[in-house]
Amino acid sequence: MKVVAGIDIGGTNTVIGLVNEHGHISFKTSVSTRAAEGPEQLAHTVYKTVQPYIAANNVQLEGIGIGAPNGNFYTGNIEFAPNLPWKGIVPLAKIFEDKFHVPVKVTNDANAAALGEMIFGHAKGMRDFIFITLGTGVGSGIVVNGQLVYGNDGFAGEIGHVIIKRDGRLCGCGRRGCVETYCSAGGIVKTYHEISGNKAVTDSKQVADMALAGDKQALETFDKTAFYLGFILANAVAYLSPKAIFIFGGPTNAGHILLDPLRHKFEENLLQIYKNKIPILRSGLAENDAAVLGAASLMLNEKKNNAKDASCV
Repeated sequence: MKVVAGIDIGGTNTVIGLVNEHGHISFKTSVSTRAAEGPEQLAHTVYKTVQPYIAANNVQLEGIGIGAPNGNFYTGNIEFAPNLPWKGIVPLAKIFEDKFHVPVKVTNDANAAALGEMIFGHAKGMRDFIFITLGTGVGSGIVVNGQLVYGNDGFAGEIGHVIIKRDGRLCGCGRRGCVETYCSAGGIVKTYHEISGNKAVTDSKQVADMALAGDKQALETFDKTAFYLGFILANAVAYLSPKAIFIFGGPTNAGHILLDPLRHKFEENLLQIYKNKIPILRSGLAENDAAVLGAASLMLNEKKNNAKDASCV
């Protein structure tokens, strides 16, 4: 059985899965990220975790895809990730290659999820789309002509760090007024605090539940969130012209409470030639499997591209 490993490295936990080319996850588990003494120790922990299954089931591991904060596809490094226990530049791909002796590719988690959507989700067959993740932060993966946009240095496509409000809320990136500070799960809670004055609410799901129950201040919170996100996505359309936009993450579980005003604000701000052409859709990836499928898709996509290049020789 030929598989690739999909690994999603978070600040607290690292999720690991073995995935075949059809998206079937044959093995999945998680280990602590912060318990590792360093990236080499994490690679060793992952190896000890998956190797017994590989040996017992005659599995052929063909490569590893890793989604991680500030993961650079070009270099294979994690670079100055604020939410990870390792500081500076970490040569993650090389560390895992030395341990597993298979090819390793690294990118940020939102880019990996966008590839997962293209290979296993609702973006199958699409060559131009935007993928947005809403959670602790606001991530984005941009696909143009069937390829992820990495830019000159590997960090292109950070829609979450576009400034939406001058001199606005302080962002973890060090700037003020980024989309992330208003449209992330934490941003939604802050907006609710500003509108209601009720700081006993500490979770965006609480705000969503209140909105679904008809609470006016919670509904106003989602309207304001939708305004910021719809505005910035309408601007993104002007220079990317995607076929669709996909939204993923915890706040999307609010359903129509978020998506209806988001679509309205999006259409309201679109350039005329794009109006009523570009759907905003929920991701087709199952939330529990998205991280693993996205990371695995990084290597599956690389294998597909290599096969195309070989056939052209």
